[in-house]
Amino acid sequence: MLMEAKKEFKFILLSIKYNLAREMTNKATFLTNIIFMILNNAAFLVEWIIFFSIKDNIGGYVLKDVILLWALASGTYAICFIFFGAVQELPNLIMNGKIDSFLVQPKNVLISILISKTKVSAIGDLIYSYILLLIYGISFKNFLLFTLFIIIGGIITTAIATIFGSLAFYITKADTIAGNIMSTMLNFGTYPDGIFKGAIRILFYTIAPISFAIYMPLHIIKEFNIVNLLIVIGYTILIVSIAFLIFYKGLKKYSSGNLMSARV
Repeated sequence: MLMEAKKEFKFILLSIKYNLAREMTNKATFLTNIIFMILNNAAFLVEWIIFFSIKDNIGGYVLKDVILLWALASGTYAICFIFFGAVQELPNLIMNGKIDSFLVQPKNVLISILISKTKVSAIGDLIYSYILLLIYGISFKNFLLFTLFIIIGGIITTAIATIFGSLAFYITKADTIAGNIMSTMLNFGTYPDGIFKGAIRILFYTIAPISFAIYMPLHIIKEFNIVNLLIVIGYTILIVSIAFLIFYKGLKKYSSGNLMSARV
């Protein structure tokens, strides 16, 4: 079991290396995408600085908390799209019968699909997230917890996108549903959780689990709680298991598009 996991991890790293090498054939575009993503994110932070110049507290957050929130959100997005950049394309690949080439590979089909693409601009998000962590206040403990949580957040986000993307095996317009869930997680995850009440907060613990991906990690970094850490880790294992289960259940219904394109 351990050896199998080690092989899969090595396969993921090799695939990311290949994807980046392919993208770096045009170095100017590669660097421009990264730099502009950092600048784009910085512009949003300026808006928050302006908000806090007017009001000291927003939803129970001070400026320092929002800096950490944005760091976690950016890092989570980065891990998702650097390592599993094809997750947004999963519904279209299924609906158009374009996963044939993945089925003949001697590797896990779902993982092979997810890691087949890397979003270069997400590297800018990753760099930006650690810049914000430095501004927030970096320590060995903060660095370790932050790194752990952006990996966990990226995995949770990928798993949720996979679950809703896999609905394409069963229904049409699954791409729209998956896209809306992803947008909800990525956009709402940059706002203080204290401003959300009632049904919205329930949504963040269920269909769009921003609380497990971002909010709980933020509070754990601020004030360490081993129970909450175990809850987040347990949820991650659960949601990943569900994602694999739903995908492979749906794969039995898959209809080939007879589009056999080789992947090098």
